[in-house]
Amino acid sequence: MRHVPALTAILSVLALSACGDSGAGGSNPPVAPAASSYAAGYDLSGYYLPLDPVQSGKWTLHHMFVGQASEFESWQAGQRSGTFGPVMLQFDDSTSPMVQSEIGEAHSVTVRVLPTSYTVNDAQIRFEGQSPELGRVSFDGRLDQGALSASRRNLGDEGAVLTGSLKIGDARPQAVRMRWWMGD
Repeated sequence: MRHVPALTAILSVLALSACGDSGAGGSNPPVAPAASSYAAGYDLSGYYLPLDPVQSGKWTLHHMFVGQASEFESWQAGQRSGTFGPVMLQFDDSTSPMVQSEIGEAHSVTVRVLPTSYTVNDAQIRFEGQSPELGRVSFDGRLDQGALSASRRNLGDEGAVLTGSLKIGDARPQAVRMRWWMGD
């Protein structure tokens, strides 16, 4: 009987290691439900735009997108696309030509980094993702609920609502301050 806990632990490890991508999400790495969590009591959805330029080589952080609760639920349930995540970062190639878009001029080459794991709640946003262009990308930030509430009431405000640290590939972490915008 003394060996039953050890046998159970071994079988659990083997069962977990046999789990893999079911193929129902395209080429994105799978997100283990235990590695990601969404527990926001407030609506955090919108675009978080850097107040100061954030650059790594030719790549400039354009924004962080945070979706609504239903988008997090769908992602956790395995309903994923290769171009959209419930929380994601978008970078512009600052050397690419400018083109006209529906909201003005924009760089013609952009990269969206989708999550491999995240934690989103009323106090923080933590994100990890991977892209061929940027390598591993991680963000660890704190939300200021008072500033976010004011910004939402004013349909966007210039003040920082999210502050944190962004790490891109092997580069040193950078301090980031972001404002909120609801988008079009």
